[in-house]
Amino acid sequence: MLLFAGLGNPGPAYALNRHNVGFMAVDAIHSVHGFSPWKARFQGLTAEGRLGGEKVVLLRPATFMNESGRSVGEALRFFKLAPDALTVFHDELDLEPFRVKVKTGGGAAGQNGIRSIIQHVGADFRRVRIGIGHPGHKERVTGHVLGNFAKADEDALVHMLGAIADLAPLLASGDEARFMNDLALRQQEN
Repeated sequence: MLLFAGLGNPGPAYALNRHNVGFMAVDAIHSVHGFSPWKARFQGLTAEGRLGGEKVVLLRPATFMNESGRSVGEALRFFKLAPDALTVFHDELDLEPFRVKVKTGGGAAGQNGIRSIIQHVGADFRRVRIGIGHPGHKERVTGHVLGNFAKADEDALVHMLGAIADLAPLLASGDEARFMNDLALRQQEN
């Protein structure tokens, strides 16, 4: 069994924020792959389904971003899963918009949700880093991260989320390289 957690802030006011692109990714996986209805547990919402041959639990922590580790840690402990069964989808300032990279382990790179998860479960989990771009100046970061995607970016966002969802079985099977390669090819076609 695997746990796929998307990071974001709860509530409609944050729904379209760049910071919530992790929620958007698990929502896309949920709808494309016919997961069970969302249900409240582990200080968040979960849904169960299959990606390829793997049973996967999707998790949307209902804590705010900087407390995501509480929800993720509770779910991992309940299912008796090690951190290597965890994949976290999150926004990444240091990647250009809509560029997606997968890595395992490492530091938080200023991402408070990742920092919280590291505090609760350690650093040895897989991250799907979804680029939102950097606004250029440090003092503009908060407004950028908590701002909504621009109207002009909506098509690219929808295309990227659809591709992440379609290719999610590759992540479940452990083929990160093919996931990133196929995703990049699809984005070039757009």
